[in-house]
Amino acid sequence: DLPRVPGGGVPSLIDYVNFAALCQANAKNSATVTLGHACFTITGKVRPWSEQNDGPAIQSIAILTLFDQVDGATQKIAKRLVETNLSYLLEVYQNKTTNLWEEYDGYSFFARAVQLRFFREISRNTIGIAVPAGVADAISWLQNQLADHWNGQLYVSVLDVAAQAGYDANIDIVSSVCYGGIDPADTKLLATAAILRRQWTDISSSSYFPINGADAAKGLGPAFGRYPGDHYDGDVAAPVVGGHPWALCTANFAEFQYRLANAIDASGAIPLDQFSEPFFAELGLGASSSAADASTTLRASSDAMLRAIVYHSDHYELSEQFDGSTGYEKSVRNLTWSYASFLSAVRARSGGIPAAKNKPRNSRSRRS
Repeated sequence: DLPRVPGGGVPSLIDYVNFAALCQANAKNSATVTLGHACFTITGKVRPWSEQNDGPAIQSIAILTLFDQVDGATQKIAKRLVETNLSYLLEVYQNKTTNLWEEYDGYSFFARAVQLRFFREISRNTIGIAVPAGVADAISWLQNQLADHWNGQLYVSVLDVAAQAGYDANIDIVSSVCYGGIDPADTKLLATAAILRRQWTDISSSSYFPINGADAAKGLGPAFGRYPGDHYDGDVAAPVVGGHPWALCTANFAEFQYRLANAIDASGAIPLDQFSEPFFAELGLGASSSAADASTTLRASSDAMLRAIVYHSDHYELSEQFDGSTGYEKSVRNLTWSYASFLSAVRARSGGIPAAKNKPRNSRSRRS
């Protein structure tokens, strides 16, 4: 828990709830946007952007997590905010939405994963929010639809959209473990994770980041990007084929492996089958490995990723991206999501993942 004021809650969390409620009210009163609107100004006014139905789910998960750390008056606001999001999501969860990277409208694996987590957590909430009958149906439907993203080799990021070539393997699948309701021991997820690692670390890959080779010699990394066909360079006027590593993508992969290590410790077994074998083989693990060997190796692998983030930081400041060739930071400076993802990974390393994890980004105001 964060420090509280005497007789009250945590000021920063109280501010978050009130600002989220202001943004929600302004979206609700707008004739041009939905409650999934992803961008507001610092004063809470609607700013032109996309509609992303992962946002209300992630926001609500955050509020369920922080609920006990705000004062009674703020808890009333928080409950109304979550109830409004719940009603909205029950209307739209089967619809297409703008995906995590704000590039395509379709059936997003990430959006479905965070909606699934929210519905699961609201179904067992203890803060007095009534659970509509439709929640159980939503959970079942989303579980089934997520399974449809498997194409025989990996989980596809967005369905029913003519996405650009090279949009998969997409890091948002692994991010769905960190922020959504995806099991880190899902062997088809591990098959996807193996492809994600190879596409940026294998020197024969067209998506290879040279900095990963240099870092490997130092016992660091690897660093991960968004997807192999990425063109975003931070400077939209100078696109770079293949993109660059992102701090948050690297931290998300590290967190996923920490969570997998925790799951292996809890079960005493490695989730090894024909799908996950390549993932474990890349780490030197196989049928003869013990659960203890696997969890130790996974944590060491993730530690090296976090060390790479620190190594390439500018005096411990984190930007959006690192240059894929030089390792120097680039693009948005001091990106909140970069810090949040790093801290979230550190919590996962020690097993400190609460039932409803802290919000990685304010999808209602991150562009303010």
